[in-house]
Amino acid sequence: MTLTSDRPWLASYAEGVPAVIEVPDEPLTAGLARTVARHPDRVALVFEGKTTTYRELAHEIDRASGALHGLGVRAGDRVAIALPNCHTHAVAFWAVLRLGAVVVEHNPTYAASELEHQLVDSGAVVAICWEPTAARVVEVQARTAVRTVLAVARTRDLPAIKRFALSLPVAKARTLRAELRGDAGPTALDWRRFIARATPLAQDHPQPGADDIALIQYTGGTTGTPKGAVITHRSLVANVIQDNAWAQLRDGEETLFGALPFFHAFGLTLCLLYAAHIGATLIAFGKFDPEAMLKAQRRRPATFMPGVAPMFDRLARLAEERHADLSSIRIAFAGAMPISKEAADRWERLTGGLLIEGYGMTETSPIALGNPCSKDRRPGALGLPWPSTDIRIVDPDDPSKDAPEGERGELLLRGPQVFRGYWNRPEDTADQLLPGGWLRTGDVVTMDTAGFVTLVDRIKEMIVTGGYKVYPSQVEDQLRRMPGVADVAVVGVPHGDMGETVVAAVVLDAGSTGLDLAAVRAWCENRVARYALPRQLVIVADLPRSQIGKVMRRVVREQVLTSSAV
Repeated sequence: MTLTSDRPWLASYAEGVPAVIEVPDEPLTAGLARTVARHPDRVALVFEGKTTTYRELAHEIDRASGALHGLGVRAGDRVAIALPNCHTHAVAFWAVLRLGAVVVEHNPTYAASELEHQLVDSGAVVAICWEPTAARVVEVQARTAVRTVLAVARTRDLPAIKRFALSLPVAKARTLRAELRGDAGPTALDWRRFIARATPLAQDHPQPGADDIALIQYTGGTTGTPKGAVITHRSLVANVIQDNAWAQLRDGEETLFGALPFFHAFGLTLCLLYAAHIGATLIAFGKFDPEAMLKAQRRRPATFMPGVAPMFDRLARLAEERHADLSSIRIAFAGAMPISKEAADRWERLTGGLLIEGYGMTETSPIALGNPCSKDRRPGALGLPWPSTDIRIVDPDDPSKDAPEGERGELLLRGPQVFRGYWNRPEDTADQLLPGGWLRTGDVVTMDTAGFVTLVDRIKEMIVTGGYKVYPSQVEDQLRRMPGVADVAVVGVPHGDMGETVVAAVVLDAGSTGLDLAAVRAWCENRVARYALPRQLVIVADLPRSQIGKVMRRVVREQVLTSSAV
């Protein structure tokens, strides 16, 4: 990558950013081991005030790896993790990788049916879950390959003083206990008790290889049908190195705010993996809570924060209201959805730092483009291709043909962070990965003469709400089973700082007497994730369809936008 005529974006790179990165021939665990050796006494992780050094984290990982090995987990086996952000999530993730096994990340709020599909598909043999999630896994366990369910009590990840406070016979403590705990089901084993009895993994246990699979991350891709993106150690190592080449953070000196969920590709790489790579202190939050983040900021000021638009906007507004100091945060990475100029300006005024918009997808581990960390950033643009990343802009109907220069077209990507393919789905892999290693993104973009890429439209019909992706077909499948519903189309419409809101356009059954939003939400409550619940309902006489009978969601969306019901 030396010719700026072929790659005009290189001339727009910030000072010090290389055109090409060197990706070492090693697994993720090798990078963590180096960090432990360099910074053994540095705080690696803070959760709810509980601190863990890199040395202590390494000891816990060894013990957890030994425990899983004792369960029969071997190299290549899939291990499901369905946890919110917490101390145990970090330990479990690294312990699975240390064995050479494969992490399969799941959203812990998923309904039993969603978990069942993914567990069956991956063939996971062990599931490490938050207690309420463990109960749902136990419910479907007989129809999966899961041999053992390990239940995690989040209260055990709290410091002793907070655990004591939760035991007090007062209403606030009872409410908080109910939020953190749950019945794990009759057959689940307690994670803490299980690993306490374990023998640490032998130090000479074989390490995984760079090209071994590290992660299966489920994504709806362009169809909405959940598919497991297969990501190797090498791809994740590459993306972490690319991230740091871009941000140029300081080894052993940074503090990261980890409010993004680790079960999401963005949060996993930019929080859990990036922090370990540069010896940073990761302050993990169980959920996005601006109040908790301002308290943490007073104790351990952050220097770097990845997030999505609503996080930056709400944290900045609260900080402004409270006259809180955010000036330690030099760089923030924003992804998953656009961020308004007003929100970006407020953040940069309060922090004095940079808010850098970027672009990626699960299939790129996840970041592929970003704005430069300099005054040349362009709010609203996806930015420039990451180091060692090539792009093409092609005819969406024929990706073998490049779009005319300056014209819109589908974005194709190629680089070391690109995934291997979809788990057990060779046809889907062939559709997504083209000859030459090019990945189809499904997004229509333009590129200017300086190499800046701007999103024009989505080929995908997914909805992005609050940084989460909602796949319309999954919500539609559930609503079609609802009494009184003859047909339905689910679309997203703009909704302020949330990005989009989920709208259900419903055709009623001939015999139906009516339907309201509360009933729709109640029906979906235990069938889809909470962020996927419809927030608006539109009753329509029929749905527009193509010549082959497919519902045209784009037309539905236009109708909803012009409807007085919205």
